[in-house]
Amino acid sequence: MARRPELLCGAAIVLGCAFLVALKVTCSRAKDVTMPAKLPVNFFSTRSPVIDLFRGQLDYADQLRQDSEIVLYFFYAPWCGQSIAAREEIERVASRLSDQVLFVAVNCWWNQGKCRKQKHFFYFPVIHLYHRSFGPIEYKGPMSAVYIEKFVRRVMTPLLYISSRSKLLDFLSNYEPGVVGFFEFNASPQPPGYLTFFTSALHSLKKDYLGTIRFGVVTDRRVAEEISLVHSGSVYLHRHANTSLIYPKDIMNFTAENICKWALENREMLIRWLRPHGGKSLLLNNELKKGPALLIFIPYNPLEEIHPLLDEITKVALEYHKCNKSQAAEPDLQHVGDSDSPAFDSSVTDAHLKFSETFPIAKSPCCNTVVLPQWHSISRTHNVCELCVNQTLGVKPNKVHVPHCNFLEIEAALDSFYLQEHTFFQVISNTIECSNFLSFYSPFSYYTACCRTVNRHFLSFISSEKTIFQTPKVAFSSHGKKGNTQFSIPHIEDRNCFIPDLDISSMNITGLSCRTNKTLNLYLLDSNLFWIYAERLGASRSTHLKEFAAIVDLKEEVHYVLDQTQSLVGPTLENFIKNFSVLYSPLKRHLVGDPSVHFHEEHVVTEVTTDTFHQTVFLSAKNVLLLYYAQWCGFCASLNHIFIQLARLLPPDNFTVARIDVTRNDLPWEFMTDRLPTILFFPHQRKEQSVKFPEDFSVNLPNLLKFILHHSSLSSSEPCTKECLHKESVLQQGHISHLEREIQKLRSEISALHQAHDQLEAQLSEARREEQRLQQQKRTLEKQHKTLQLHSDQLQATYDQKNQELLEMAEKLQELADASENLLRENALLRILVASRGGKLQSKDEIKEPLQSEQTLSEDNDISLSTPTAGLEEKRIDNIDTMDTKHSSGNRTE
Repeated sequence: MARRPELLCGAAIVLGCAFLVALKVTCSRAKDVTMPAKLPVNFFSTRSPVIDLFRGQLDYADQLRQDSEIVLYFFYAPWCGQSIAAREEIERVASRLSDQVLFVAVNCWWNQGKCRKQKHFFYFPVIHLYHRSFGPIEYKGPMSAVYIEKFVRRVMTPLLYISSRSKLLDFLSNYEPGVVGFFEFNASPQPPGYLTFFTSALHSLKKDYLGTIRFGVVTDRRVAEEISLVHSGSVYLHRHANTSLIYPKDIMNFTAENICKWALENREMLIRWLRPHGGKSLLLNNELKKGPALLIFIPYNPLEEIHPLLDEITKVALEYHKCNKSQAAEPDLQHVGDSDSPAFDSSVTDAHLKFSETFPIAKSPCCNTVVLPQWHSISRTHNVCELCVNQTLGVKPNKVHVPHCNFLEIEAALDSFYLQEHTFFQVISNTIECSNFLSFYSPFSYYTACCRTVNRHFLSFISSEKTIFQTPKVAFSSHGKKGNTQFSIPHIEDRNCFIPDLDISSMNITGLSCRTNKTLNLYLLDSNLFWIYAERLGASRSTHLKEFAAIVDLKEEVHYVLDQTQSLVGPTLENFIKNFSVLYSPLKRHLVGDPSVHFHEEHVVTEVTTDTFHQTVFLSAKNVLLLYYAQWCGFCASLNHIFIQLARLLPPDNFTVARIDVTRNDLPWEFMTDRLPTILFFPHQRKEQSVKFPEDFSVNLPNLLKFILHHSSLSSSEPCTKECLHKESVLQQGHISHLEREIQKLRSEISALHQAHDQLEAQLSEARREEQRLQQQKRTLEKQHKTLQLHSDQLQATYDQKNQELLEMAEKLQELADASENLLRENALLRILVASRGGKLQSKDEIKEPLQSEQTLSEDNDISLSTPTAGLEEKRIDNIDTMDTKHSSGNRTE
């Protein structure tokens, strides 16, 4: 390997590449480290009657549902503000119904819970109800305790048991559509079709969370016969204005979904509740697009059994939509009719009786009376025809099964009748002539028209009463066609005025929706929840009684407000509807102003609102320049400084510069604009000759001054006297003097600005020179700094080197000190050893002297004995020396 270095280099390169690839793969597979979510906690308190599954245990919730008849699921997210707000409402309902309904709350936001994995909600909270195995029935109403409780009770008892005729009348007199089923429980404990009817009521709640259709069940045959129900299993849909219906079993299958669909499609909505949820929604927009709407705000508690104000409004709505009173299947509802109405006048009664004797009023529910145009202006006769819509030839339907004619059918009949009305003119005739003619829209339908001539004084009783339908100078037919004033009168497409039993006091409002082209849709809103909408329409914010009514016409872009000083009762509401329905309505368009604007006299530009527009612009004795702007308009904001300068230039005694936010303040139509910014000038004494600033001119101070000075003078087309000319010259001279003073001020300001400019130039030149000098000093200091930095680096290197040498010398000195210390210790030990050896030798000499004397005496006898003894003594001494030597060596080692 040493002989071939290229192999070693290649192996190193391969190993390096492998290491880089492994490092890259490892880094690419690395995952972000995230902190795990915190465990959820209880959303409801432990003492709450609501079972809180805060970990999203949906499977356990399903187990609980199997053991209960009625279950309410409350799916929530702990962070959701609406869920937190609805928590208290749910607890309030649970405290009242916990003995009948099981309340379960499930956290559907925790990522490890089954609810989050199986349910995919787009909003929170969500309320689902289950009635045994049927469900879920989602509640989409207001998150208020009373509304939730009302809905839960409707799910608990979807059918209302009707046991007597009085209860039937109460059920049918309600403003909500009613569906009644007749089932006899005598033959079997559960008659055929009852469970299907029961399920259809739950289907209705599932499709319509408002619960606008009420379901009832009748078990008594005598009660069922009151609404023409004979056979068990029949279903009846009650309608007030139109003919009631019976479910057609021979056409549609008797299933829960079909019954619910049939009821929803054929229900009659005289008045409807609106409950916008407060978020982005097209609910109000879609309803207002249908036509003019009467919005009535009343405080409403759905749990209360009696609502006097709602009953009054319902009565007005029923009379307003009751276009035909000859309904064969309509029961005599004592709760709807008014038995205390005043009697007719004798003359009117005689006229009615005379007409009823000579004119055969058809008993079909689809008939209308039409007054044809008169032949001559001085004619005393009118041709009156009774127009009826007949069914298919040869078919005589049952009175209950016949659906009542709608507006489209009668409209088609009138179109066909007007195309042939020339054939029905009679000069003078005491007989009634009837004829049939086919429809122009359907070959299977035909119409019957019975006509005769009636004296003009017979119809005079209609106009003698002060009704709201006064004949205008220009007559219009019911279709909006303009007719000749001299040779035509308005068509009367309502027959109620010829019915003898009609009450005069309610004649004007009865059937009014069919006698005018401005038919209203009636809506109710709970003022406890939606009062903010009433305030936007013009309701007072300081009122304690939250009752308000307004008519909104989206097509005409107007709305009218009922006078808030009047109480919201039936007669007041009727007059409000009548005033709107006339051709030339006396109602005035309500203008909404911005109440948040505060006026300050020190402001140069005057802020105008709806309430101050007339006073500031028209009643002012000054020339007014008005700017139309909006908060979102960026171009408008860029003109603020120009208008401030203009207001300071113009004399305040003769000119007013103002502006108005048209998005928050309504104005009369002639003063509205569809382009922002817009500038209007209202000259003094000629406010009706307002002038718009030209759009092709740039908005700047000179152009505005020219525009104002040009239009502030009198018009040349008007004759002007000497006094007028003198006043004009004085006014112009005043303008000129004021402008000269302003110009002089501007010149002095300009000269001051020039002086300040020169001073600034001198200061700037001095500052530039100072800046150059500082730049040179900066460069010099930078060079010195670099040199000092080099010296500092060298000194630092020398310092580090000397410091290293000192450290090495210190280490060597430390070693020498340690060695000298060891030598000193060894020297001390040697001295001790020498001293000990000297002592030993001295003791040995002292011992040898007596021995030698004894040896001479007994040399011969004790030679053998003395020798071992000496050897032992010598060994003892040697051992002692050896031990001393070891001891000294050990000390030296230490």
